[in-house]
Amino acid sequence: MSDLKEQLYKMCVDYVQKRISEARQAIDDAQDSSDEETKSSAGDKYETGREMMQQVADQAQVQLNEANKLMVALSTIVYSTNHSNADTGSIVYTNHGQFYISISAGTLSIGQQSFYAVSPASPIGIKLSGKKTGDEFDLNGRVYRIERVA
Repeated sequence: MSDLKEQLYKMCVDYVQKRISEARQAIDDAQDSSDEETKSSAGDKYETGREMMQQVADQAQVQLNEANKLMVALSTIVYSTNHSNADTGSIVYTNHGQFYISISAGTLSIGQQSFYAVSPASPIGIKLSGKKTGDEFDLNGRVYRIERVA
């Protein structure tokens, strides 16, 4: 089981590293475009183009900060622990899917299995928190039954 958790954990790390890389690239591209605008323009057009590139860089910086927060959240997960109650780092098997409580990273596929990487602060993460095998909860009109927690 810890091999599966380790794989899911690494997939989450890869997801965050990709987001960090994309944000850094967007910042670099905006800076390069701004520098080119400085070389080739003058007057109001220069100021408008430069401001647009600054907005792109600012937005990318926000994305970079969010991705760094996700990486910090991941660093607190211990994937070698088996859980009896749903908590950060656990895999929860329900009648409506399999959930890896970590960060919101979408669907992670390993072989023929799909897992939803969810944040403990997400609506489903909150509902899953502390649950054990046999527990049930309702979310958006669906009744989820915990089949297993690992």
